[in-house]
Amino acid sequence: MSHATEAGRVTRVNGPLVEVAGLRGVAALDLIEVGPQAISAEVVSIRDDLLTAEAFEYTGGLCVGDTATTLGRPLSARLGPGLLGGVFDGLLRPLDDGPTWLDPGALTDRRAEARWPFRPAPVDLGTPLAAGALLGTVATAGGFIHRILVPPRVTGPLAWLAAAGPIGEDDAVAIVGDHTVNLYEEWPVRRARPVLARLRPYAPLVTGQRVVDLLFPIAHGATAAVPGGFGTGKTMLLQQIVKWADVEVVVFVGCGERGNELADAMADLSVLRDPTSGASLRERTVVIANTSNMPVMARVASVYTGMTVAEYFRDMGYRVVVLADSTSRWAEALREFSSRSGELPAEEGYPASLSSSLAAFYERAARVTTLGGAEGSVTLIGAVSPAGGDMTEPVTVQTVRYVRCLWSLDRDLAYARHYPAVSWRHSFSFDGATIANWHATEGRLGWAEARARALSLLAETDRLSSIVELVGLGALPAHERIVLLTGRLLREGVLQQSAMSENDAYCSSAKQSALLEMVLAVHDRCLSLVEGGLPASAVEEFDLTAVTRARDETGPDDADGVTRARDELLARIAGEP
Repeated sequence: MSHATEAGRVTRVNGPLVEVAGLRGVAALDLIEVGPQAISAEVVSIRDDLLTAEAFEYTGGLCVGDTATTLGRPLSARLGPGLLGGVFDGLLRPLDDGPTWLDPGALTDRRAEARWPFRPAPVDLGTPLAAGALLGTVATAGGFIHRILVPPRVTGPLAWLAAAGPIGEDDAVAIVGDHTVNLYEEWPVRRARPVLARLRPYAPLVTGQRVVDLLFPIAHGATAAVPGGFGTGKTMLLQQIVKWADVEVVVFVGCGERGNELADAMADLSVLRDPTSGASLRERTVVIANTSNMPVMARVASVYTGMTVAEYFRDMGYRVVVLADSTSRWAEALREFSSRSGELPAEEGYPASLSSSLAAFYERAARVTTLGGAEGSVTLIGAVSPAGGDMTEPVTVQTVRYVRCLWSLDRDLAYARHYPAVSWRHSFSFDGATIANWHATEGRLGWAEARARALSLLAETDRLSSIVELVGLGALPAHERIVLLTGRLLREGVLQQSAMSENDAYCSSAKQSALLEMVLAVHDRCLSLVEGGLPASAVEEFDLTAVTRARDETGPDDADGVTRARDELLARIAGEP
């Protein structure tokens, strides 16, 4: 276990901060174990004979004079079959069937006891193999194909390959050159896994949430932030994306949030089925749980661990989405340790390195060509929980600098029971033009124009609403009253969505476009009527509830049903006196 020639001694303990003297052969970011319970800690600074480490487990009972030993390696994730469908702590140790209270040393990695059905790839012995080459596959729960690849930085001729049959994670599967490849591999969580090339984002990640997919879309391999105050629905929105996003693998990092929310989400995932494979949605999900009652510094490890797991599946050629809820709690852990170590604080007490830490985390999201030549992607979506809903606090401001999409949650919308409460005034997407090109190549030439019209009508509605509060609705010209009517239809018939409705929890791209086209067609018809001399008050009395009925009563993929409802509504409007 220890690679040091002599053990060090604990000289100071201050919460998660541990200082050790006399420990030789240690480098920054190395993992050490301290005390009789072998508490895991990461070295963050070395000064002469004294090193400072952040402990990832509870340090109660750790005393001055306790021994410390080094493991001679950085904090690493154990990657292999058995990740999908599992729940892990911030150090990627399984929590399934674990103890109620996580005392130091209470968790052990039981995955090494499992055996997996290995199927070798058709590769001849002596064939030169490069990093990323396929060695074989393992079928896991839900029919997911887990690909065993030559690890990064390993090349050479294939000297031996295991035969088909059950194999344990501690067993070798191949010898490439002079390197033995095991079923599992260890990878430092703070180091990005290498790729052959980074590609520009192109195709949209379909979330099934209309306000996101229509107005503020995100591409596979891009980044998004979801800032919002307490009660605005951050966790609900992320859980909807966990359930419905069009990816093969989901990595959900519960970082400092309430445990009951995570438990509810996992219960839902166990019941819902993946429309592609028919298996439980939980079987495509890796949950890294580091809730608010767990050790605070493990939050720091959990976000890097989650990203490393995502990159591991990306290298197999899969599309992966990482959802971190929330990065504010991660930043608060950085702030707590910074204050205990005596580091000079920056704005609101956060460390001066906050911006660079956020940048290093978000830049690991990408659409890539893997070392094996396949295409994979990691899309990163992080929730931000600003205290008091203050969007000018440091974590929110710095995060916005590094993301391509911002889904800002609005308290007024949430209190009005409008969910998802994504503000069309304060959100943005830099991927809109790219995704418009993708829709055009798919034959949806009017997608970009419809999106632009919807955003323009919503902005005009907000402007007119403030005027109406001053002068009243009757003072507006007829065409502006139609704009207000359309804005209401957009909010209620398109943007508002119920996670509790079987028909409305998920909405396909085709149905999304059909609903938007329905509202825009109604707007054009009503506008032509008032331009023809019909009073705006008469148009406002039309029964337009068919728009919301089309949303609620047609199936998630029933775009044709929405089109029929649109045609019937337009015909009825044309027949109005």
